[in-house]
Amino acid sequence: MRTLPRGPIPGRTVTLRDLTLDDIDGVVDACNDLQTQRFLGRLPQPYTPDDARDWITNQIPSGWAAGQAGFAVTLTGDDRIAGSVGLGVPTADGHATSIGYWVAPWARGRGVATDATRTLADWAFAQGFGRIELLTCPANAASMRVALGAGFTHEGVRRAAALDRGGWTDMIVWVRLASDSGVPAPRALPDLPDGSLTDGVIRLTPVDESDADAMYALASLPEVVATTVASRAPTPESVAQRCATAPYKWLIGERAECAIRDAITGAFAGDIGLFREAPTGQGLIGYSLVREWRGRHFATRAARLISDWAFDTAGLARLAAGTAPDNIASQRTLERAGFQREGYERGRLPSAGSTRVDNIPWAMLPGDRVVSPTRTTPR
Repeated sequence: MRTLPRGPIPGRTVTLRDLTLDDIDGVVDACNDLQTQRFLGRLPQPYTPDDARDWITNQIPSGWAAGQAGFAVTLTGDDRIAGSVGLGVPTADGHATSIGYWVAPWARGRGVATDATRTLADWAFAQGFGRIELLTCPANAASMRVALGAGFTHEGVRRAAALDRGGWTDMIVWVRLASDSGVPAPRALPDLPDGSLTDGVIRLTPVDESDADAMYALASLPEVVATTVASRAPTPESVAQRCATAPYKWLIGERAECAIRDAITGAFAGDIGLFREAPTGQGLIGYSLVREWRGRHFATRAARLISDWAFDTAGLARLAAGTAPDNIASQRTLERAGFQREGYERGRLPSAGSTRVDNIPWAMLPGDRVVSPTRTTPR
């Protein structure tokens, strides 16, 4: 087991230093924060000064003796604790370790976790480690952004890997190797500019867990169930999980899922998703509208907005969609958006029952986009 050196480690905007008893108040405040408690589910609740003192005087030194490393994170020039970052127990051969962190509420949104993670990873590789894992909760999009920003690569899902207050939960695995550049790779599905797309009538915003109730009400409508490719009808639990993990799917470039909202009131009017087919550069779109918002061309507007973003920002080469043969309204939506019909596929898709259904395929190339009074340049 290698002995890890102590001492301050400077980063770009942060410094990693030893924890001291002067940090107790800051640790208590941070560890009682609701978001910290949510994603570090094994913390005592409430977290007391005695818990902080034990962590600083007993657990951290024991960790160093076992080959781990734990640091306070401070902003350069300010010794107040802004967070903590550390390495976990190394593997027996000393090749791999893990990294974990938390950031005090007052220091969030300033790149603290990303700089601290990158700084500690660089330091760990200089000590001879070859692989570092970072695990995030599937709903913790902010932590996933830290992993990506620090040069980690998505590796997969470790099922039932962490014990939370609600039981065993999955964890997302991010990895950085000593041979990796540490430079964040361009994302296949970038963020929406300024967080949304709008044409002045509707607004598309990324789906997250706050949309679960509205998304379930929409997904459980009989006509939506009948035209959705799924082996079983949705449940509140399945839709809640889909919404909670939507930011994760977006970050790894698998799916961009948006709520369709009235641009003036913000009312939920439906959803539209773009599924990326990585090997071919194609995206597949699908959409649904709440009944009271139908008949206003909201789906057409949404298809146009997401198509512009898919071609101009995400760099997709082709978009595809499908409709049931009797779904005339959806066919007209796609035609107005610029999609062209490409054929007829018998028994193409599974349905919620035991049968398969026919499909009419549609596609759009960048040059197929139509110009109309409802289209504006994406912002």
